[in-house]
Amino acid sequence: MKRLLSRSAFALVLLLLPFASALASTGYTQTRYPIVLVHGLFGFGQLLGVDYFYQVPAALKADGAQVFVAEVSATDSNEARGEQLLQQVQQILAITGAQKVNLIGHSQGAPTARYVAGVRPDLVASVTTVGGVNKGSTVADIVRGVAPPGTVSEAVASAIAGALAKVIAFFSGTSDLPQQPIAALNSLTTAGSLAFNAKFPGGVPTSACGEGDYQANGVRYYSWTGAATTTNILDPLTIPMGVLGLAFGSTPSDGLVGVCSAHLGQVIRDNYQMNHVNEINQSFGLVSLFEVSPVTLYRQQANRLKNAGL
Repeated sequence: MKRLLSRSAFALVLLLLPFASALASTGYTQTRYPIVLVHGLFGFGQLLGVDYFYQVPAALKADGAQVFVAEVSATDSNEARGEQLLQQVQQILAITGAQKVNLIGHSQGAPTARYVAGVRPDLVASVTTVGGVNKGSTVADIVRGVAPPGTVSEAVASAIAGALAKVIAFFSGTSDLPQQPIAALNSLTTAGSLAFNAKFPGGVPTSACGEGDYQANGVRYYSWTGAATTTNILDPLTIPMGVLGLAFGSTPSDGLVGVCSAHLGQVIRDNYQMNHVNEINQSFGLVSLFEVSPVTLYRQQANRLKNAGL
């Protein structure tokens, strides 16, 4: 009889394990302040039903986070995009009743978020940048060199980029937002980034490849990035990322941003086996099979913010 009861109890434990695990994970991403995800150049909130941060918003919400996805111009300056983001942050605070937000920006979403933290630090609890263009991009420098201001090549490049941005805006439902490809390009060059950093230095490392201040004006700063280019042969974007990565020579990069340029505040890690699109779990989750899931990184960061009281 005792043996029968013991087996029954053991079976009951096995049956309840999944439910116990689910309960244990509840609240894992439940930050004090809402999380706002900010897309990069040629980005979008959602395009034809597909998230820019693929599967990330749902994963964060599932364990308790309040998540909002910003919609800013696909192409424009850091400052213009930052003003658009600031308006959305104010709307989010009005809707939720929260006092601050946690901003997570990918690529140009990094300086876009940093702009808001710079002009309204009272509204921002933290800024996390992912593959952030914090000190410029070699790729942007090359494009600017090939298409100098006032040249025909610049006009052609601007027309092509502008057309792509308008298509993205149309299918993402943000056609009312301005598109300024040349302003975006200028913002992403090394020179443009240095000028931006002079006005908004929060979290920016003073050394070539170190960490920046973990906190400035009451805002916490974090960053992480990939250091790979070709990661999954099934991903149609992995070859283009590999080609773009050649621009960096022997300097580690994610294909569009050098590792050191992506540093900001507390550097969580800068050598993930991810390229620039893998950092947002694209294309459609076709990322390296030998690295942690990008979605897991966003969940871990939400938990990090939660544990920091943010």
